Amino acid sequence: MTTPDPATPVYLEAIVKRQCIAAVYNRTEMTLAPHVLYTRHGDLHIDAVTLERDGKPPKEEKLGTFKLAGLSAVRITPRRFNVSPLFDPRAERYGGETVMTV
Repeated sequence: MTTPDPATPVYLEAIVKRQCIAAVYNRTEMTLAPHVLYTRHGDLHIDAVTLERDGKPPKEEKLGTFKLAGLSAVRITPRRFNVSPLFDPRAERYGGETVMTV
């Protein structure tokens, strides 16, 4: 497994407290509602609902996968979120690989 991302405690806190995170992904400022932190092929990932992209809400709600190595300027926000009905913690992809879930 690769070295843990220094922002890992931020993701864990956000998941436990159900608070959004702000981060930059592919040079785009995003507000994310992280639902699960897990490993895939030895790398840490989060699945999160994108609530804002460059300050604008997306056209539709979807659960996206983000590799932690691709996220920067990560910080927790005071904004809270509810668990999305799109998230299934029993999904096969998380089997044996989950670090933290809502």
